[in-house]
Amino acid sequence: MKPNGKPYFKNLKCRECGRLYPKEAIHVCEFDFGPLEVVYDYRAIKETLSRSLIEARPRSMWRYEELLPVEGEPTVGLQVGFTPLIRAVRLAAFLGVKELWVKNDSVNHPTLSFKDRVVSVALSRAKELGFQVVACASTGNLANSVAAHAAAAGMKSYVFIPHNLEQGKVLASLVYGTRVVGVRGSYDLVNRLCLEIVGKYGWGFVNVNLRPYYAEGSKTIGFEILEQLGWRIPDHTVACMASGSLLTKVYKAYQEAALVGLVKEIPFSIHGAQATGCSPISTAFRQNTDVVKPVSCPQTIAKSLAIGTPADGYYAIHTMWKTGGSCEDVTDEEIIHGMQFLAEYEGIFAEPAGGVTVACAKKLIENGSILRDSTIVLCITGNGLKTQEAVSGQSEAVRVIEPSISAFDKCFMLG
Repeated sequence: MKPNGKPYFKNLKCRECGRLYPKEAIHVCEFDFGPLEVVYDYRAIKETLSRSLIEARPRSMWRYEELLPVEGEPTVGLQVGFTPLIRAVRLAAFLGVKELWVKNDSVNHPTLSFKDRVVSVALSRAKELGFQVVACASTGNLANSVAAHAAAAGMKSYVFIPHNLEQGKVLASLVYGTRVVGVRGSYDLVNRLCLEIVGKYGWGFVNVNLRPYYAEGSKTIGFEILEQLGWRIPDHTVACMASGSLLTKVYKAYQEAALVGLVKEIPFSIHGAQATGCSPISTAFRQNTDVVKPVSCPQTIAKSLAIGTPADGYYAIHTMWKTGGSCEDVTDEEIIHGMQFLAEYEGIFAEPAGGVTVACAKKLIENGSILRDSTIVLCITGNGLKTQEAVSGQSEAVRVIEPSISAFDKCFMLG
Protein backbone atom coordinates (compact mmCIF):
# COMPACT_ATOMS: atom_id res chain seq x y z
CA MET A 1 0.00 0.00 0.00
CA LYS A 2 1.16 3.48 -0.70
CA PRO A 3 1.25 5.71 2.43
CA ASN A 4 -2.16 7.35 2.95
CA GLY A 5 -2.98 6.49 -0.63
CA LYS A 6 -0.33 8.92 -1.84
CA PRO A 7 2.37 7.95 -4.35
CA TYR A 8 5.99 7.54 -3.39
CA PHE A 9 7.14 9.94 -6.08
CA LYS A 10 6.91 13.52 -4.89
CA ASN A 11 8.05 16.03 -7.51
CA LEU A 12 10.08 16.67 -10.57
CA LYS A 13 13.47 18.33 -9.98
CA CYS A 14 15.96 20.09 -12.21
CA ARG A 15 19.17 18.05 -12.38
CA GLU A 16 21.19 21.26 -12.62
CA CYS A 17 19.76 23.82 -10.17
CA GLY A 18 17.57 21.56 -8.01
CA ARG A 19 14.36 23.59 -8.45
CA LEU A 20 11.24 21.54 -7.81
CA TYR A 21 8.37 21.26 -10.29
CA PRO A 22 4.87 19.76 -10.13
CA LYS A 23 4.29 16.28 -11.54
CA GLU A 24 3.14 17.43 -14.96
CA ALA A 25 4.09 16.80 -18.58
CA ILE A 26 7.22 18.95 -18.55
CA HIS A 27 10.81 17.98 -19.12
CA VAL A 28 13.16 20.97 -18.79
CA CYS A 29 13.78 23.65 -16.18
CA GLU A 30 12.41 27.04 -17.20
CA PHE A 31 15.38 28.80 -15.58
CA ASP A 32 18.43 26.94 -16.93
CA PHE A 33 16.93 24.37 -19.35
CA GLY A 34 18.32 21.53 -17.25
CA PRO A 35 16.53 18.18 -17.62
CA LEU A 36 13.94 17.27 -15.00
CA GLU A 37 13.97 14.00 -13.09
CA VAL A 38 11.67 12.28 -10.63
CA VAL A 39 12.09 12.72 -6.86
CA TYR A 40 10.96 9.93 -4.51
CA ASP A 41 10.26 9.64 -0.80
CA TYR A 42 13.00 7.08 -0.11
CA ARG A 43 12.31 7.03 3.63
CA ALA A 44 8.73 5.89 3.04
CA ILE A 45 9.84 3.39 0.42
CA LYS A 46 12.42 1.89 2.78
CA GLU A 47 9.77 1.41 5.44
CA THR A 48 7.56 -0.51 3.01
CA LEU A 49 9.65 -2.26 0.38
CA SER A 50 11.56 -5.47 1.07
CA ARG A 51 13.12 -8.31 -0.88
CA SER A 52 10.39 -10.72 0.26
CA LEU A 53 7.61 -8.35 -0.80
CA ILE A 54 9.16 -7.98 -4.25
CA GLU A 55 9.77 -11.71 -4.65
CA ALA A 56 6.11 -12.48 -3.84
CA ARG A 57 4.87 -10.32 -6.70
CA PRO A 58 4.24 -11.27 -10.37
CA ARG A 59 7.39 -11.52 -12.47
CA SER A 60 7.28 -8.22 -14.33
CA MET A 61 9.04 -4.87 -14.12
CA TRP A 62 6.15 -3.57 -12.03
CA ARG A 63 7.28 -5.60 -9.00
CA TYR A 64 9.40 -2.51 -8.21
CA GLU A 65 6.46 -0.11 -8.55
CA GLU A 66 7.33 1.93 -5.43
CA LEU A 67 10.41 3.13 -7.31
CA LEU A 68 8.49 4.06 -10.47
CA PRO A 69 6.61 7.34 -11.16
CA VAL A 70 2.94 6.39 -11.28
CA GLU A 71 0.41 7.71 -8.77
CA GLY A 72 -2.11 4.86 -8.95
CA GLU A 73 -1.84 1.28 -10.10
CA PRO A 74 0.04 0.78 -13.41
CA THR A 75 -2.29 0.37 -16.38
CA VAL A 76 -0.06 -0.19 -19.41
CA GLY A 77 2.42 -3.00 -20.08
CA LEU A 78 1.67 -5.11 -17.03
CA GLN A 79 3.57 -8.12 -18.49
CA VAL A 80 6.74 -6.23 -19.44
CA GLY A 81 10.11 -7.13 -17.98
CA PHE A 82 11.70 -9.78 -15.77
CA THR A 83 13.68 -10.98 -18.75
CA PRO A 84 16.33 -13.71 -18.31
CA LEU A 85 19.71 -13.04 -16.77
CA ILE A 86 21.80 -15.79 -18.34
CA ARG A 87 25.10 -17.15 -17.06
CA ALA A 88 27.12 -16.95 -20.28
CA VAL A 89 29.63 -19.73 -19.69
CA ARG A 90 30.78 -20.28 -23.28
CA LEU A 91 31.07 -16.58 -24.09
CA ALA A 92 32.97 -16.09 -20.82
CA ALA A 93 35.47 -18.76 -21.85
CA PHE A 94 35.90 -17.11 -25.24
CA LEU A 95 36.48 -13.69 -23.66
CA GLY A 96 38.75 -15.15 -20.98
CA VAL A 97 36.72 -14.04 -17.95
CA LYS A 98 35.50 -15.90 -14.87
CA GLU A 99 31.88 -14.81 -14.40
CA LEU A 100 29.85 -13.31 -17.25
CA TRP A 101 26.09 -12.70 -17.37
CA VAL A 102 23.86 -11.52 -20.20
CA LYS A 103 20.73 -9.53 -19.34
CA ASN A 104 18.64 -10.53 -22.32
CA ASP A 105 16.08 -7.86 -23.18
CA SER A 106 16.01 -9.12 -26.76
CA VAL A 107 13.09 -11.26 -25.52
CA ASN A 108 11.30 -8.50 -23.64
CA HIS A 109 7.53 -8.55 -24.16
CA PRO A 110 5.81 -7.51 -26.41
CA THR A 111 8.17 -5.87 -28.97
CA LEU A 112 11.50 -7.57 -28.20
CA SER A 113 13.47 -4.65 -26.82
CA PHE A 114 14.14 -2.85 -23.55
CA LYS A 115 12.03 0.05 -24.84
CA ASP A 116 8.94 -1.79 -23.62
CA ARG A 117 10.06 -0.87 -20.10
CA VAL A 118 10.21 2.89 -20.66
CA VAL A 119 7.02 2.98 -22.72
CA SER A 120 5.05 1.07 -20.08
CA VAL A 121 5.90 3.73 -17.53
CA ALA A 122 5.42 6.66 -19.93
CA LEU A 123 1.98 5.53 -21.12
CA SER A 124 0.79 4.59 -17.63
CA ARG A 125 1.71 8.11 -16.59
CA ALA A 126 0.23 9.59 -19.80
CA LYS A 127 -3.13 8.03 -18.93
CA GLU A 128 -2.95 9.49 -15.43
CA LEU A 129 -2.27 12.92 -16.95
CA GLY A 130 -5.24 12.57 -19.31
CA PHE A 131 -3.51 12.26 -22.69
CA GLN A 132 -5.52 10.70 -25.51
CA VAL A 133 -2.74 10.87 -28.14
CA VAL A 134 0.82 9.66 -27.58
CA ALA A 135 3.84 9.87 -29.86
CA CYS A 136 7.62 9.55 -30.03
CA ALA A 137 10.75 10.29 -32.03
CA SER A 138 12.50 7.00 -32.61
CA THR A 139 15.29 5.06 -34.27
CA GLY A 140 12.99 2.01 -34.42
CA ASN A 141 12.53 0.05 -31.20
CA LEU A 142 10.78 2.88 -29.38
CA ALA A 143 8.40 3.33 -32.32
CA ASN A 144 7.49 -0.38 -32.18
CA SER A 145 6.85 -0.20 -28.46
CA VAL A 146 4.78 2.99 -28.50
CA ALA A 147 2.68 1.59 -31.35
CA ALA A 148 2.06 -1.72 -29.56
CA HIS A 149 1.31 -0.35 -26.11
CA ALA A 150 -0.87 2.48 -27.41
CA ALA A 151 -2.90 -0.04 -29.40
CA ALA A 152 -3.38 -2.25 -26.34
CA ALA A 153 -4.31 0.76 -24.20
CA GLY A 154 -6.80 2.12 -26.76
CA MET A 155 -4.80 5.30 -27.34
CA LYS A 156 -4.16 7.04 -30.66
CA SER A 157 -0.48 7.18 -31.59
CA TYR A 158 2.00 8.69 -34.01
CA VAL A 159 5.61 7.57 -34.39
CA PHE A 160 8.25 9.68 -36.13
CA ILE A 161 11.30 7.94 -37.58
CA PRO A 162 14.21 8.64 -39.96
CA HIS A 163 12.92 7.71 -43.43
CA ASN A 164 15.74 5.19 -44.06
CA LEU A 165 15.11 2.93 -41.06
CA GLU A 166 15.34 -0.88 -41.32
CA GLN A 167 12.16 -2.19 -42.98
CA GLY A 168 11.69 -4.81 -40.28
CA LYS A 169 11.29 -2.09 -37.68
CA VAL A 170 8.99 -0.03 -39.91
CA LEU A 171 6.68 -3.00 -40.46
CA ALA A 172 6.80 -3.82 -36.75
CA SER A 173 5.22 -0.40 -36.08
CA LEU A 174 2.73 -0.31 -38.97
CA VAL A 175 1.15 -3.60 -37.95
CA TYR A 176 -0.31 -2.04 -34.79
CA GLY A 177 -2.25 0.59 -36.75
CA THR A 178 -0.17 3.56 -35.62
CA ARG A 179 0.58 6.53 -37.90
CA VAL A 180 4.20 6.08 -38.99
CA VAL A 181 5.83 9.31 -40.18
CA GLY A 182 9.15 8.90 -42.04
CA VAL A 183 11.12 12.13 -41.87
CA ARG A 184 13.88 12.90 -44.37
CA GLY A 185 17.02 13.42 -42.32
CA SER A 186 18.75 12.12 -39.22
CA TYR A 187 17.20 11.24 -35.86
CA ASP A 188 18.15 14.67 -34.53
CA LEU A 189 16.04 16.35 -37.22
CA VAL A 190 13.17 14.00 -36.37
CA ASN A 191 13.49 14.97 -32.72
CA ARG A 192 13.54 18.68 -33.58
CA LEU A 193 10.30 18.30 -35.53
CA CYS A 194 8.71 16.50 -32.59
CA LEU A 195 9.56 19.39 -30.26
CA GLU A 196 7.59 21.71 -32.58
CA ILE A 197 4.66 19.29 -32.71
CA VAL A 198 4.53 19.07 -28.91
CA GLY A 199 4.25 22.85 -28.78
CA LYS A 200 1.49 22.99 -31.39
CA TYR A 201 -0.68 19.97 -30.58
CA GLY A 202 0.09 19.20 -26.92
CA TRP A 203 0.34 15.44 -27.40
CA GLY A 204 2.12 13.20 -24.94
CA PHE A 205 5.53 12.56 -26.50
CA VAL A 206 7.09 9.79 -24.45
CA ASN A 207 10.66 10.99 -24.99
CA VAL A 208 9.95 14.72 -24.95
CA ASN A 209 7.39 16.12 -22.50
CA LEU A 210 6.95 12.74 -20.76
CA ARG A 211 10.69 12.04 -20.67
CA PRO A 212 11.17 12.33 -16.87
CA TYR A 213 8.68 9.46 -16.40
CA TYR A 214 9.74 7.50 -19.48
CA ALA A 215 13.42 7.44 -18.48
CA GLU A 216 12.61 5.93 -15.08
CA GLY A 217 11.45 2.73 -16.75
CA SER A 218 15.07 1.95 -17.67
CA LYS A 219 15.87 1.50 -13.98
CA THR A 220 13.94 -1.77 -13.93
CA ILE A 221 16.65 -3.53 -15.96
CA GLY A 222 19.03 -2.60 -13.13
CA PHE A 223 16.67 -3.75 -10.37
CA GLU A 224 16.21 -7.09 -12.13
CA ILE A 225 19.97 -7.60 -12.51
CA LEU A 226 20.38 -7.12 -8.75
CA GLU A 227 17.56 -9.48 -7.83
CA GLN A 228 18.57 -12.16 -10.34
CA LEU A 229 22.15 -12.07 -9.05
CA GLY A 230 20.84 -12.86 -5.56
CA TRP A 231 20.54 -9.22 -4.47
CA ARG A 232 24.10 -8.15 -5.16
CA ILE A 233 25.62 -5.45 -7.36
CA PRO A 234 27.86 -6.74 -10.18
CA ASP A 235 31.42 -5.43 -10.30
CA HIS A 236 31.05 -4.32 -13.92
CA THR A 237 28.00 -3.52 -16.08
CA VAL A 238 28.29 -2.71 -19.79
CA ALA A 239 25.47 -0.85 -21.58
CA CYS A 240 25.21 0.48 -25.11
CA MET A 241 24.61 4.21 -25.49
CA ALA A 242 22.42 6.19 -27.87
CA SER A 243 21.16 9.11 -25.76
CA GLY A 244 23.14 7.72 -22.80
CA SER A 245 20.01 7.47 -20.64
CA LEU A 246 20.08 3.68 -20.09
CA LEU A 247 23.56 3.79 -18.58
CA THR A 248 22.62 6.59 -16.17
CA LYS A 249 19.44 4.82 -15.09
CA VAL A 250 21.19 1.51 -14.39
CA TYR A 251 23.45 3.55 -12.11
CA LYS A 252 20.42 5.16 -10.46
CA ALA A 253 18.83 1.73 -9.94
CA TYR A 254 21.92 0.40 -8.15
CA GLN A 255 22.06 3.54 -6.00
CA GLU A 256 18.37 3.44 -5.10
CA ALA A 257 18.42 -0.26 -4.27
CA ALA A 258 21.25 0.35 -1.82
CA LEU A 259 19.51 3.43 -0.41
CA VAL A 260 16.30 1.55 0.47
CA GLY A 261 18.17 -1.47 1.82
CA LEU A 262 17.65 -4.02 -0.94
CA VAL A 263 21.38 -4.56 -1.56
CA LYS A 264 24.65 -3.93 0.23
CA GLU A 265 26.43 -0.86 -1.06
CA ILE A 266 29.72 -1.82 -2.68
CA PRO A 267 31.98 -0.26 -5.32
CA PHE A 268 30.92 -0.95 -8.91
CA SER A 269 31.73 0.29 -12.40
CA ILE A 270 29.43 1.06 -15.31
CA HIS A 271 30.89 1.14 -18.82
CA GLY A 272 29.51 2.60 -22.05
CA ALA A 273 29.52 1.18 -25.58
CA GLN A 274 29.00 3.02 -28.86
CA ALA A 275 29.36 2.47 -32.58
CA THR A 276 32.35 4.27 -34.08
CA GLY A 277 30.09 5.67 -36.81
CA CYS A 278 28.14 7.60 -34.16
CA SER A 279 30.29 7.92 -31.06
CA PRO A 280 29.91 11.43 -29.60
CA ILE A 281 29.98 10.19 -25.99
CA SER A 282 32.87 7.78 -26.48
CA THR A 283 34.88 10.44 -28.30
CA ALA A 284 34.35 13.00 -25.53
CA PHE A 285 35.22 10.42 -22.86
CA ARG A 286 38.43 9.54 -24.69
CA GLN A 287 39.33 13.25 -24.79
CA ASN A 288 38.65 13.50 -21.03
CA THR A 289 35.94 16.11 -21.43
CA ASP A 290 32.21 16.26 -20.71
CA VAL A 291 31.59 18.50 -23.72
CA VAL A 292 29.83 16.20 -26.17
CA LYS A 293 30.15 17.39 -29.76
CA PRO A 294 27.22 16.40 -32.02
CA VAL A 295 27.65 13.98 -34.93
CA SER A 296 25.69 15.48 -37.82
CA CYS A 297 25.64 12.45 -40.13
CA PRO A 298 25.80 9.13 -38.24
CA GLN A 299 27.07 6.24 -40.36
CA THR A 300 26.66 2.86 -38.67
CA ILE A 301 24.71 -0.37 -39.03
CA ALA A 302 23.67 0.12 -35.38
CA LYS A 303 20.84 2.46 -36.37
CA SER A 304 19.15 2.20 -32.97
CA LEU A 305 22.22 3.92 -31.50
CA ALA A 306 22.52 6.56 -34.24
CA ILE A 307 21.70 9.62 -32.15
CA GLY A 308 24.18 12.36 -33.01
CA THR A 309 23.12 14.69 -30.19
CA PRO A 310 22.76 12.48 -27.09
CA ALA A 311 20.47 14.12 -24.54
CA ASP A 312 22.13 12.38 -21.59
CA GLY A 313 25.69 12.27 -22.93
CA TYR A 314 26.99 14.68 -20.30
CA TYR A 315 25.43 12.64 -17.49
CA ALA A 316 26.63 9.34 -18.98
CA ILE A 317 30.22 10.60 -18.95
CA HIS A 318 29.93 11.75 -15.34
CA THR A 319 28.40 8.39 -14.37
CA MET A 320 31.36 6.55 -15.89
CA TRP A 321 33.79 8.90 -14.17
CA LYS A 322 32.05 8.51 -10.79
CA THR A 323 32.01 4.72 -10.94
CA GLY A 324 35.49 4.22 -12.38
CA GLY A 325 33.93 2.97 -15.60
CA SER A 326 35.25 3.36 -19.09
CA CYS A 327 33.99 3.63 -22.64
CA GLU A 328 34.73 2.13 -26.05
CA ASP A 329 33.40 2.22 -29.60
CA VAL A 330 33.57 -0.33 -32.39
CA THR A 331 33.42 -0.41 -36.19
CA ASP A 332 30.62 -2.02 -38.20
CA GLU A 333 32.84 -5.06 -38.82
CA GLU A 334 33.44 -5.41 -35.08
CA ILE A 335 29.70 -5.00 -34.42
CA ILE A 336 28.94 -7.93 -36.73
CA HIS A 337 31.58 -10.01 -34.97
CA GLY A 338 29.99 -9.10 -31.62
CA MET A 339 26.58 -10.26 -32.88
CA GLN A 340 28.13 -13.50 -34.11
CA PHE A 341 29.94 -14.14 -30.80
CA LEU A 342 26.68 -13.75 -28.88
CA ALA A 343 24.76 -15.95 -31.32
CA GLU A 344 27.36 -18.70 -31.71
CA TYR A 345 28.38 -18.95 -28.05
CA GLU A 346 25.07 -18.25 -26.26
CA GLY A 347 22.31 -18.74 -28.85
CA ILE A 348 21.13 -15.13 -28.62
CA PHE A 349 20.37 -13.23 -31.82
CA ALA A 350 20.72 -9.56 -30.89
CA GLU A 351 20.31 -6.47 -33.02
CA PRO A 352 23.50 -4.51 -33.88
CA ALA A 353 23.29 -2.62 -30.57
CA GLY A 354 23.90 -5.96 -28.84
CA GLY A 355 26.90 -6.52 -31.08
CA VAL A 356 28.20 -3.12 -29.98
CA THR A 357 27.91 -4.11 -26.32
CA VAL A 358 29.69 -7.44 -26.77
CA ALA A 359 32.45 -6.07 -28.99
CA CYS A 360 33.09 -3.12 -26.68
CA ALA A 361 33.13 -5.42 -23.64
CA LYS A 362 35.79 -7.50 -25.41
CA LYS A 363 37.93 -4.37 -25.84
CA LEU A 364 37.36 -3.27 -22.23
CA ILE A 365 38.47 -6.69 -20.98
CA GLU A 366 41.52 -6.73 -23.24
CA ASN A 367 42.64 -3.24 -22.18
CA GLY A 368 42.21 -4.03 -18.48
CA SER A 369 39.26 -1.71 -17.77
CA ILE A 370 37.26 -4.80 -16.77
CA LEU A 371 39.10 -7.31 -14.58
CA ARG A 372 38.91 -10.91 -15.76
CA ASP A 373 38.11 -12.37 -12.30
CA SER A 374 35.18 -10.03 -11.61
CA THR A 375 31.39 -10.31 -12.04
CA ILE A 376 30.39 -8.82 -15.39
CA VAL A 377 26.90 -8.11 -16.80
CA LEU A 378 26.25 -7.20 -20.43
CA CYS A 379 22.94 -5.47 -21.20
CA ILE A 380 21.48 -6.73 -24.49
CA THR A 381 18.70 -4.39 -25.52
CA GLY A 382 17.05 -5.57 -28.77
CA ASN A 383 16.32 -8.55 -31.01
CA GLY A 384 18.18 -9.36 -34.24
CA LEU A 385 15.08 -10.61 -36.03
CA LYS A 386 14.11 -6.98 -36.66
CA THR A 387 17.47 -6.08 -38.23
CA GLN A 388 18.39 -9.16 -40.25
CA GLU A 389 19.87 -7.10 -43.10
CA ALA A 390 22.77 -6.16 -40.78
CA VAL A 391 24.16 -9.69 -40.93
CA SER A 392 22.79 -10.79 -44.29
CA GLY A 393 25.56 -12.50 -46.24
CA GLN A 394 27.84 -12.70 -43.19
CA SER A 395 27.18 -16.37 -42.37
CA GLU A 396 27.86 -19.63 -44.16
CA ALA A 397 25.59 -20.12 -47.19
CA VAL A 398 22.79 -22.71 -47.24
CA ARG A 399 23.92 -25.97 -48.81
CA VAL A 400 21.24 -27.40 -51.11
CA ILE A 401 21.32 -31.17 -51.66
CA GLU A 402 19.21 -33.88 -53.26
CA PRO A 403 16.88 -35.72 -50.82
CA SER A 404 19.21 -38.73 -50.28
CA ILE A 405 21.58 -39.91 -47.58
CA SER A 406 24.37 -40.21 -50.11
CA ALA A 407 23.98 -36.57 -51.05
CA PHE A 408 24.10 -35.61 -47.38
CA ASP A 409 27.21 -37.72 -46.76
CA LYS A 410 28.90 -36.28 -49.83
CA CYS A 411 28.21 -32.74 -48.71
CA PHE A 412 28.88 -32.98 -44.95
CA MET A 413 30.61 -36.25 -44.04
CA LEU A 414 33.16 -36.88 -46.78
CA GLY A 415 35.28 -33.87 -46.49
